[in-house]
Amino acid sequence: MISAGDFKNGLTLEIDGNVVQIMEFQHVKPGKGAAFVRTKLKNVISGGIIERTFRPTEKFPQARIERVDMQYLYSDGDLFNFMNNETYDQIAIGQDTVGDSLKFVKENETVKVCSYNGSVFAIEPPLFVELEITDTEPGFAGNTAQGATKPATVETGATVYVPLFVNQGDVIKIDTRTGEYLSRV
Repeated sequence: MISAGDFKNGLTLEIDGNVVQIMEFQHVKPGKGAAFVRTKLKNVISGGIIERTFRPTEKFPQARIERVDMQYLYSDGDLFNFMNNETYDQIAIGQDTVGDSLKFVKENETVKVCSYNGSVFAIEPPLFVELEITDTEPGFAGNTAQGATKPATVETGATVYVPLFVNQGDVIKIDTRTGEYLSRV
């Protein structure tokens, strides 16, 4: 059990039957009245964010979220198949759970599969991936004041905005959290 006075960013708790992660917290000591903790909580399963205040003495159980490294094997219609790297067990996860998290992930790459009480609720791709550009317009130098960009399609089918000097066939590094181009490889 963790009391509200001991909250930290990133802590995962079970509050009112929901699994929430603390995004921000602030201890408030008003001049009049009792102290309280103001928090911004993210529902881990649905993704919704709520703001809530607690007394510093309130206690909540810590939620145990399992993050398992799994290899992304292939997609079969609306199902995405993964294999546990240690036990070689295979699982299939539906499109509604996966969402856009695999748009920069190639087959046979390792991702983290997040589950709570045995039910999978999210897929975490690697932070950075290197992908080849399969289609982009040729870039023309000239008439640009500052870093102009153009759309490019990478081998997974996702679109990324890249600088004009990047050409088809180049391998680029992408930040999967923001979908932004970082550098050529």
